[in-house]
Amino acid sequence: MSPRDVAEALLRRWYVLVFALLLTAAAAYPVLRPTPQYLSSAVVVLKPPVTGNQPNQLTNLQPPLATLSYGVIQQLASPAGRKELNAAGVHGTYQLIPRNSGTSATPAYLIPSLQVQARGASPVEANTAVRRIIDVYAGHVADLQDAQRIAAGARISASVLVAPSAAQVQGTRSRALAGTALLGAGAAILSALWFDQYALRRRNKKEKSRGPRHHVGGVPVAG
Repeated sequence: MSPRDVAEALLRRWYVLVFALLLTAAAAYPVLRPTPQYLSSAVVVLKPPVTGNQPNQLTNLQPPLATLSYGVIQQLASPAGRKELNAAGVHGTYQLIPRNSGTSATPAYLIPSLQVQARGASPVEANTAVRRIIDVYAGHVADLQDAQRIAAGARISASVLVAPSAAQVQGTRSRALAGTALLGAGAAILSALWFDQYALRRRNKKEKSRGPRHHVGGVPVAG
């Protein structure tokens, strides 16, 4: 179709454009007044047991701890892990993010810290989801040690370094509104063009079904 054909089709089906644009305007209302969302975040770290040689737990960290932490994260990211978290009451969006806390003084990934994030409709809901995820994470760490019959004094522990704290998620309304308008305008044009083609095909089909016409006494009559 040429640009002129497109313009003529849009003019013929102006009512389709108006209807689609009204739907776009209705869809833009939630963008202007979005439902409040809160993001809660906490940081958990695995600590080895306190020993006589290393009374400070943070100076006794070893790479196997990071491996253990990542293994538990993989378990929770599996379908079975998602079902377990859902059964524990975690129903919204959440993330388990391993953090590289290595510095110039400590090797990369030596300290197995984990950032836990969850979204909720309120700060309480988001913080509660994070706490439940941490509980399940710590439970997996304990279960692995139970399976190996690790003595209580030699156990690895999951410690919360940064307590759950929720903040409201601030989106960019101008970008969301521009995206909605762009999608709505595109959908309106495509809908008008499709309906125009559909109507033309239907009209042509009806004309063909009537058969050829001939004139009797100057009056067109279907043959």
